[in-house]
Amino acid sequence: MTGSAPLLEVDKLVKEYRGGRRLADRLTGRPETVVRAVTGVSLSIARGEIVGLIGESGCGKSTLGRSILRLHEPTSGRVTFDGTDVTALAAPAMKAMRRRMQIIFQDPYASLNPRRTVGEIVGLPLRLHGLARSPAEVRDLVAAMIEKVGLKSAHLDRYPHQFSGGQRQRIGIARALVSHPEFIVCDEPVSALDVSIQAQIIQLLTDLKSEMGLTYLFISHDISVIGYLSDRVAVMYLGELVEFGPVEDVLARPRHPYTQSLMSAVPEVDRPGHRHRVRLEGDLPSPLAPPPGCRFHTRCPFATDICRREAPRTETVGPGHTAACHRLSENLSLLDEEQA
Repeated sequence: MTGSAPLLEVDKLVKEYRGGRRLADRLTGRPETVVRAVTGVSLSIARGEIVGLIGESGCGKSTLGRSILRLHEPTSGRVTFDGTDVTALAAPAMKAMRRRMQIIFQDPYASLNPRRTVGEIVGLPLRLHGLARSPAEVRDLVAAMIEKVGLKSAHLDRYPHQFSGGQRQRIGIARALVSHPEFIVCDEPVSALDVSIQAQIIQLLTDLKSEMGLTYLFISHDISVIGYLSDRVAVMYLGELVEFGPVEDVLARPRHPYTQSLMSAVPEVDRPGHRHRVRLEGDLPSPLAPPPGCRFHTRCPFATDICRREAPRTETVGPGHTAACHRLSENLSLLDEEQA
């Protein structure tokens, strides 16, 4: 799957938010506030693949997903979808492209208009893109999609507040899929749900992927969900990708200390106490003033002087597996000792 031509390519994507300068800032010479949310991210996703994107809250995962779709305009870089440079499209062409690229939001209540019925919410993409010839056809297509995601066509005239959290997320999924897109950004679609409901939604997304030939960028902070769903996994820290590769390789032999720390946090059942522990101290630094050198060095237990001075280069550490760390060889030695 990963050997096929990429459906989506992201090249050195940057997203910065500028706060502007107040009068007091201009008078005192204080510089403009800049939040560096995403810094030079590059990745590719093959058609039919699921790439999992994982990292702590505030690391830029959702910003990356929304910048790929141009819900947030990228500051620089390029996004290519099926051979088309999405970042260069004018508004009419971008509107047409949105039919093929959709998003499932994290909060299944805040993302639904409380003043609209389910039929109106799910039918909106059909009306915007002219995919139905009459209101009756819109209703028929919406009813079919609602049933496909596990709800009933009798629910079309109800409002979002009349549903549970899991049902609302199914409505959000139906809205994203009703225009039959090819690529979906799943922005933490199960994190706001109970564990039992999470399993149902994950299974639904898996079934729909196979049935409709979908490609996912699946964003999550739960490494067990990423391990279950994904073909490849990208690990993000403070706006940068620090590791990227096949999910089996990354989770079995994580090369970056941050990935190792994420794996350390997963409870052990079969061999408690066997895994090498990488414990982090402190909080994620502010993207307003990221640390110099390696951005992870302020929390890394293995940091040395070079980590504080120079940003590491991304290196190939295995087939399709890359990582950015000054101490990759030493990290591998630790893993070999652990698995011996």
